[in-house]
Amino acid sequence: MAEFQKVSFEEFKSACNKLESSGEMCFSGDDEIRRYYDAIQLPRRATPGSAGYDFFLPFPVAFTSIIPVMIPTGIRVKLDPGTFLMCVPRSGLGFKYGMKLRNSVGIIDEDYYYSDNEGHIAAKITTEVMFRLGTGDRFMQGIILEYKTVSDDNPIRSERNGGFGSTGGN
Repeated sequence: MAEFQKVSFEEFKSACNKLESSGEMCFSGDDEIRRYYDAIQLPRRATPGSAGYDFFLPFPVAFTSIIPVMIPTGIRVKLDPGTFLMCVPRSGLGFKYGMKLRNSVGIIDEDYYYSDNEGHIAAKITTEVMFRLGTGDRFMQGIILEYKTVSDDNPIRSERNGGFGSTGGN
């Protein structure tokens, strides 16, 4: 059975520090990052009939219509063989604010869990208008789906390490 887990504090801090060094976010030090880390919530379904697991913001975010925002969620997922996690914005945020994932749909493969970054799920968000969300607000949902392979399946690589673009190509 699939399982959501928190990444280590060191991994979350590293991702937050990368945001800070790129000028995307500003944190007041390790203590603030630790408070955000300690408050991370594992994704949950809103109702028994919900297909998606809601992801919660680990810290407050101001979205603009100009600059995409990178969000390290502090979450990883251990998936069953033959499954993947599809991530999309929550539909209400897409409808109200034009919120989109920068890569349209996020695909978290089952082997991403074993990457050097602990399979840390991040989302890069763009919007059409300016708005704010606070710590713990739901912003994205993940749906666990099965996939099939073809009879003459022959993967390019035997293992992966990393996220965006890590398996090669553009």
